[in-house]
Amino acid sequence: MNIVVIGLGYVGLVTAACLAELGHEVLGIDIDPNKINLLKEGQMPIYEPGLRELVSKNNMEGRLVFSDKLEHDIDKASLVFLAVGTPSKEDGTPDLSAVYKSIDSLIPLIKTHKIFVVKSTVPIGTNSEIKKYLSKKLKVDFDVVSNPEFLKEGTAVQDFMKPDRIVIGTDNIKVAETMKELYIHLTRNGHPIFVMDQVSAETVKYVSNLMLALKVSFINEVSILCDKIGADIRRVREGVISDPRIGAQFLYPSIGYGGSCLPKDVQAVNHLCKERAIDILIPKAILDANERQSSWFINKIVTWFGSESNLKNKTLAIWGTSFKAGTDDIRESPALRIVEGLIKAGVKVRLYDPIALKNTKRYFAETSFNSNIYYATSEMDSIKQSDGLVVCTEWLQFRNPNFEKLAQELKDKVIFDGRNLYDPEKLKLFGLSHVGIGIPISRVDRSISQQV
Repeated sequence: MNIVVIGLGYVGLVTAACLAELGHEVLGIDIDPNKINLLKEGQMPIYEPGLRELVSKNNMEGRLVFSDKLEHDIDKASLVFLAVGTPSKEDGTPDLSAVYKSIDSLIPLIKTHKIFVVKSTVPIGTNSEIKKYLSKKLKVDFDVVSNPEFLKEGTAVQDFMKPDRIVIGTDNIKVAETMKELYIHLTRNGHPIFVMDQVSAETVKYVSNLMLALKVSFINEVSILCDKIGADIRRVREGVISDPRIGAQFLYPSIGYGGSCLPKDVQAVNHLCKERAIDILIPKAILDANERQSSWFINKIVTWFGSESNLKNKTLAIWGTSFKAGTDDIRESPALRIVEGLIKAGVKVRLYDPIALKNTKRYFAETSFNSNIYYATSEMDSIKQSDGLVVCTEWLQFRNPNFEKLAQELKDKVIFDGRNLYDPEKLKLFGLSHVGIGIPISRVDRSISQQV
């Protein structure tokens, strides 16, 4: 098939590259000429494992073409994917201005029937509104399909090529068959395609992310409970996830969730409930729990040092600024909230992230926080002259560092483990104290750090 993908962010670029890999002819369009130039030169505007190779291969073989001009043979396509960003506005609602700007730009160029495939995450009911909008503007037949994405940053290519499910929202049987044909190579191994009405398809996306955010927030709430009653979250988690009805995915204690999807989508559901006077409690509770988690972890750091005044003028190394491992995305990253909270408490920080440091520098460049930040060139560079280490992101290279070197360099010989990567008993062998998530601070043997 001939396909146009509008918007080449995480979702759009992965979608364009993977559809080309499936044998389709794909034109990827983005209004940012710098991004298009990078792609034409074989460089990636985002970090996503496996994406560079996929883009280069299909671009070289002529199935994937990039342009910043909509006039580029767009009417040859039978499907137009809308994959532009829908960031949250101040009130929590998704900003749809880019969606409608894209549609307005397309309208003068469309002379034949098109299927508009909405990949962007949009509020429930938006597909219907887009259909009404197009009905007033277009003079040719068209269809609108909801086709939500379920891509995880860091594994997005794999998620697209080996999907858990494909959801198609349309009431047109012929259009549904076209969409099934589009994805036929992804369904031969039993991956299901669910065809449903548009509102249900839109809701599937939001409910999926609401559930994932709930699992993250739930285990973090349990970690606070464990802290207060003296239980060990690691042992509690082991006992709970062995129940096949519950499972292990997303049940990892941490400093909270971030990224481009979960925060935005939970906010959108919460706003929808307020707007329509729908009395459900969970969306607001998830937002509150996640917001509290980073400040709760900062408080654990303060408690270890004894008081906020004792924390002032300390220098702490920070490992990880992306919202999770495997991506350079720092949007809504809890690590950044912790950095800001520590600096407000008078701490100087030495930041290191293997991929996201460039985006982090850009984020802090014009802020008052920047003067208190040193951007390290490596893990070990970050711990020089540092009193303690704060681990915020679960990068693989952080999981087994040189503990002997850490013990030599860290003045207060303490690791604040925001991902529970380390075994406190092992750290004691090197004279290091450990403050984790849901491992009560009373269990940390502070006498070790005082003696070494």
